[in-house]
Amino acid sequence: MSGRQVFPFPAIVGQEEIKLALLLNAICPAIGGVLIRGHKGTAKSTAVRALSRILPDIEVVSDCPFMCAPSSAPEACPRCATASTARQSAVRSARLVELPLGVTEDRVAGTLDIERALKSGEKHFEPGLLAAAHRGMLYIDEVNLLSDHIVDILLDAAAMGVNYVEREGVSVSHASSFILVGTMNPEEGELRPQLLDRFGLAVDVQAAHDIDMRTEVVRRRIAFDEHPNAFQQQWAETERAEQKRLLDARRLLPEVHLHDDLLKMIAGICNDFGVDGMRADIVMYRAAVALAAYEGRTDVSEADIRRVAPLVLPHRRRRQPFDEPNVDEQELDDSMERHRPNPPESHTPPPESDASGDSGEGDGAPEPDGQGRTPEDKQAPIGQTYAVQALEGPLQQGIAQQRATGRRSRKLGGRSGHYVTSRQPQGRVRDVAIDATLRAAAPNLYERRLSEENPVLIRSTDLREKVRESRGGNLILFAVDASGSMGARDRMIATKGAIMSLLLDAYQKRDQVGMVSFRGRDASIILPPTSSVELAQQYLVHMKTGGRTPLAAGLAKAYELLSRSRHRDRDMQPLLVLLTDGRANAGLGSDDPVSDSLRQAAALCQANVPALVVDTEQGVLRLGLAQRLAQALGGICLRLEELAATTLAKAVRLSMVG
Repeated sequence: MSGRQVFPFPAIVGQEEIKLALLLNAICPAIGGVLIRGHKGTAKSTAVRALSRILPDIEVVSDCPFMCAPSSAPEACPRCATASTARQSAVRSARLVELPLGVTEDRVAGTLDIERALKSGEKHFEPGLLAAAHRGMLYIDEVNLLSDHIVDILLDAAAMGVNYVEREGVSVSHASSFILVGTMNPEEGELRPQLLDRFGLAVDVQAAHDIDMRTEVVRRRIAFDEHPNAFQQQWAETERAEQKRLLDARRLLPEVHLHDDLLKMIAGICNDFGVDGMRADIVMYRAAVALAAYEGRTDVSEADIRRVAPLVLPHRRRRQPFDEPNVDEQELDDSMERHRPNPPESHTPPPESDASGDSGEGDGAPEPDGQGRTPEDKQAPIGQTYAVQALEGPLQQGIAQQRATGRRSRKLGGRSGHYVTSRQPQGRVRDVAIDATLRAAAPNLYERRLSEENPVLIRSTDLREKVRESRGGNLILFAVDASGSMGARDRMIATKGAIMSLLLDAYQKRDQVGMVSFRGRDASIILPPTSSVELAQQYLVHMKTGGRTPLAAGLAKAYELLSRSRHRDRDMQPLLVLLTDGRANAGLGSDDPVSDSLRQAAALCQANVPALVVDTEQGVLRLGLAQRLAQALGGICLRLEELAATTLAKAVRLSMVG
């Protein structure tokens, strides 16, 4: 943090939920960190860096890279356990360690000290970022873009407070207790539900809509940018007061008591909201205790639970894909009322259901209409209700069968990916595995030193190269006919429903999606490739229709976008999903629009782009143009009306491998 001017924490305007979540974790790191979701420019990173300025100083063992406290047992740290001198203490600021996206497992967890191994032939551990972050903060910007195996390492260390390293012939463990903070832009994709649950708290933030508040945000930012030292000095006293309050809360924390009746309330709330596992109950308890300590109280109140529940529940409750992660305020109040200890006499409990179950209360679910649809179904965006219906039966079963494996395929080799093992090179070595090379040379080092005047300790026969494992993602590009012929309500509803079905499958497999629309005389990219299928759903709902059918232009635009995506990521597996009736009436300059579209389809086929054509043609008289397109593309053709009885996931998989 040296040399960087940091915006003062108390000077941040609004964003009270972010500040509260960060402060609670600073008081009680056992909460498990905080995930901050929001669009760019919502003070996510500013708040994290600002908190680091008010974290209380820590007492450490001098020159210990593991940030040990003098009171800690020496055996907890590899360095202190072997130190021959008395441990000297020093006071230093709690560190803010920022994790770059391209970080490797070696840098995070620690690895073999290569320099010492070369000099002495001995195995020593070189600590990583988890050691540097001990008793401080570990900040990951764009955590959703970080490799999954790196996120697993971080969350395991954050949950256990210990980093275990068993690799490269090194067996080491050391304390690693830190405040884990991740920020992300949901437009760039979501974290896996299993990883979401590991973050103690989660906050969804948006830019302020109040004009006065926005004005004050800009005013303070301008003042900070122009005179950072003066601005910090202006807020110095407030920062010191906040720091003292934070330190007092840490000291008070062991004395805070939560009554057993309130613990039952927490359990009841978590049960009502359908969260999986017990982590939500534990985190809500810890957060409520930390909030009471922050406010200088030794007893937790219902208001504390009410305040922290929206930070604990949204990212854990079971929800359907494309649902926004939120907690209904009224639903939370009702749950607290049901589980409130010693209810007042004026409170009338809900009527108990009779044996037949016709109490009218049930589980609070809305009554379906005559067609089996709930009021939420009726209010759903166009195509969403149809998508739910299309997922019934074989499609739902097909997706469930694939959930365990997904379509992402593991690939060994290449220059990118997770380093999993090593091997003897076949020809030129491009990616040297230093640890494996040293291990191969180690048995001969002593003999080589004695037998040669100028020994070369590492020989070509010792060289080993890294074998990396990467996962090739898929890009599903939707090319949607939005012309006037598609404008008929029933046809467009069915088309959007088919896309929603595939979006649901992409959501489960964490594929990227993109969308091209063609109407009038041209085609346009309405959604560049993104991991956020929720964003694709939003664009789909608001897609406009009308005009002629420039099918050739749509295929050309799809070819252009897929070519650019392939150039950026050569491991990416593309799939074109074309939804059209094939009735082209606007070409690319010739008098035969249909021939133009077939030529563009042939170009995509020659570029080895797998394709799936969904034929939206309806009526008794069918021209079969979509089938001809599928043949030119070398892909599969499905009729729109068949999708409710066809396993779309299976069709996509066949298209990808065929």
